[in-house]
Order: sequence, then structure tokens, then C-alpha cells
Amino acid sequence: MILRKLLAISIAVTSLAMVTPTVAQEIVTVGSTPTGIPFTFLDTKTNTIQGVMVDLITEIGKDAGFDAKIEPMAFSALIPALTSKKIDLIAAAMYVTAKRQEVISFSEPVYTYGEGLIVPASDTKDYKEFADLKGETVGVQVGTAYVEPLQKTGLFTEVKIYETIQDILSDVNSGRLKAGFADYPIVAYHLQQGLFPKVRLVKSMKSTMTGSVGIGVNKSNEELLKRVNVSLTKLQANGKLDEILKKWGLN
Repeated sequence: MILRKLLAISIAVTSLAMVTPTVAQEIVTVGSTPTGIPFTFLDTKTNTIQGVMVDLITEIGKDAGFDAKIEPMAFSALIPALTSKKIDLIAAAMYVTAKRQEVISFSEPVYTYGEGLIVPASDTKDYKEFADLKGETVGVQVGTAYVEPLQKTGLFTEVKIYETIQDILSDVNSGRLKAGFADYPIVAYHLQQGLFPKVRLVKSMKSTMTGSVGIGVNKSNEELLKRVNVSLTKLQANGKLDEILKKWGLN
């Protein structure tokens, strides 16, 4: 009788343990842009943001123990959203610059590249330096690290500011803009897909405004920054980062 009671209690305790809810996975909100292919872009088939930085932050989350919840927003809105704590991280094609580091923190570098010059395909001139475009109107994306250096040259009639790289490509493609400067790998990816057929990427122009992309973190969240860097180092060491870059044509 006693044995039967002990057995019943044991079964009840075991059953209770089995139905105890598991600890909920930590959710980290990540700001990203729908216009920076192949780093980030809107996949219209799934209506989700995809790309290099999304794959990377997802893998970092797996290693660091959080789920990355991607929030789409304009590039110029990323830093304000981070500093106001509407998001926890930035995963986009954002250069690590001294000016930005005054406001937010960055992870270790993920990928390094520079600006690309685009002109109408009918323009076959071998541009080599900014001075070759003296007196022209050139386009650049708002909020990028290229705006101030281009303005400071004093060479151009106007440095026209665009909301997205696609807008710059569109105006060059239609002949409304003489030339545009934008992230080299993003422009190259667009043109490789056969988009904007009347645009040429100038191979003779060497990048002078190079920088490295990093993951943005609020300055008050050093613990999260440390976790991101530890996981990023692991992904660099085990080849996962290279695998992601290769998947998107950036190897």
C-alpha cells in the first residue's frame, strides 16, 4: 500500500516536471533596410528582409542565445531608432565611422569595401578621380559616409541627395543624372542581375572612401555588444561568415 502511494507520488512529480513551461527565448529587435541588396533587401515573395546582414545576425543570435526580430526601416532612421531604444541592434550596410562611433557602438568589422561610380552606359569615359567630374551634378544616398567627403571636394555643381541607391540608379539609367556614388558591392549586385541596363559601373575609378561594415549597438548596452563580438569571432573562425558572404556573391 505504501509502495503504491510512493509510486503514485513519483509519477505525479514526473508528470508535473514534464509540463513545466520552458524559459522563453530572448528577443532582440534588429533594424535593417529594404534597399541595400545584397546586404539587406525586401524579398517580395516572403515580404521579409533578407541578405548578408540578416543571415549574419541570425547566426549570431543562434550562438549568443537570442532570436533576431528584423524591423525594416529607412537607412537614415536606423541610428535614431537605436539611440531612442526602439531597436536593439543595427544590421545593415553601415560603415563604422568616427562620427557614428560618437553616437553608437559597433561590433568588430564584418566586411570592407568602398564607393562605386555609376554613369550612363553611353558615357564611355575612363573616369579615374573626382576631378574628372568637375562641374557636374552627382548623386549620393542620404546618411551615408560618402556625402560629406563629396561635398568637401568643392568640385561638383551639386551633390544631390537621394533616399535610396535604387533612386540614384534610376536617375542615371534615365539620363536625368550625370553620375552617382554608392556602395560598390550593392551597385554591382544590381547590375549583375540585369537591372538598370543603361547604367555602367566605372571600373577605372578606384575607391577612395573605403570603410568596414559593422553591427550597430546602443552605447548603453555593452553586455550585448560583447555577446555579439564573441559570436562574430566564432563565425569568422569556423568559416560561417565566409559561407554567408559567398552565398551573396561577396566572397
